[in-house]
Amino acid sequence: YFLIFAVMRLTKPTLFTNIPVTCEERDLPGNLFNQLMKDDPSTVKGAETLMLGEMLTLPQNFGNIFLGETFSSYISVHNDSNQVVKDILVKADLQTSSQRLNLSASSAAVAELKPDCCIDDVIHHEVKEIGTHILVCAVSYTTQTGEKMYFRKFFKFQVLKPLDVKTKFYNAETDEVFLEAQIQNITTSPMFMEKVSLEPSMMYNVAELNTVDITGESESTFGSRTYLQPMDTRQYLYCLKPKQEFAEKAGVIKGVTVIGKLDIVWKTNLGERGRLQTSQLQRMAPGYGDVRLSLETIPDTVNLEEPFDIICKITNCSSERTMDLVLEMCNTNSIHWCGVSGRQLGKLHPSSSLHLALTLLSSVQGLQSVSGLRLTDTFLKRTYEYDDIAQVCVVSSEVKQ
Repeated sequence: YFLIFAVMRLTKPTLFTNIPVTCEERDLPGNLFNQLMKDDPSTVKGAETLMLGEMLTLPQNFGNIFLGETFSSYISVHNDSNQVVKDILVKADLQTSSQRLNLSASSAAVAELKPDCCIDDVIHHEVKEIGTHILVCAVSYTTQTGEKMYFRKFFKFQVLKPLDVKTKFYNAETDEVFLEAQIQNITTSPMFMEKVSLEPSMMYNVAELNTVDITGESESTFGSRTYLQPMDTRQYLYCLKPKQEFAEKAGVIKGVTVIGKLDIVWKTNLGERGRLQTSQLQRMAPGYGDVRLSLETIPDTVNLEEPFDIICKITNCSSERTMDLVLEMCNTNSIHWCGVSGRQLGKLHPSSSLHLALTLLSSVQGLQSVSGLRLTDTFLKRTYEYDDIAQVCVVSSEVKQ
């Protein structure tokens, strides 16, 4: 061959770390080890016993490539002969398990390449798949005698998973949904978590619960240094509320619904940036049956044997059947309802709601459960029972004052 082909991965250098070797002064080496570390140019003055360094080390091997990072490579074609070659075409393809990508900056051929001259190219690719990747570099050219030459080289590397993401959903008593995202660093080096956000679907608005308000300023619950050490896990919490147009339509948010997707951005080593987006997160919305009863307002703390008010919301989750409802209130050992039981609430049309103000009192102190509501549909002669709707803290009037 007239041409020589070279491929090198472009990565940033790393900080050199020196393993400290020390001993007590009464041991046989005495102060020898400490003096050697002080004389070592790679150690930090005043902190020789720590694995810190101020010197940079050039990459010694191909290194690890993680999903979400950018793979960069330098490609050089050198004319090692004493003849001029013509029509040089350099092509770089990346073969993954599912597709083949062309990474060449230009598809045009170089007219000629003189002896001891080079054709250089730098390619970049954001890695989006896990598993085996093969960089296929091919060169074709024509010699002075008109003979067409062609050769190619293969460079195989593995793309590893940098993060382990687990999600959990919690359904509140209202239409709110809480999402807990557990993110674990499964690499061998620390990560700086630049951003972890949730992009909600069109049905929800999202509020991040990962900051606390201290003296009027929002601070991260993870502190000022958001570093994630190897194998460490961090929990992020988000609250999703249905948008008004969806919350007003009963029965719309049911079954399997799309919540949104997580967007994670991090930096490693000397600022190499990585980014991952999860697939659309889905959850199974709880089933409320034909009629749903939820509490709109309820006090946190009430006085013993003093009436207090709550507001209930009754929703007809059926999409085609009108209901004629009757409300019954049943007392429990601690909760007593004030008002007339067995009253008519009237007709409730499909996918519509009504608000109902009720009064009750508690005869027992402590955390009490609001129970004992019954709704009867006179059309189908069907009764719906609602217990443990919410909890309220009951204290004596003297304690509250």
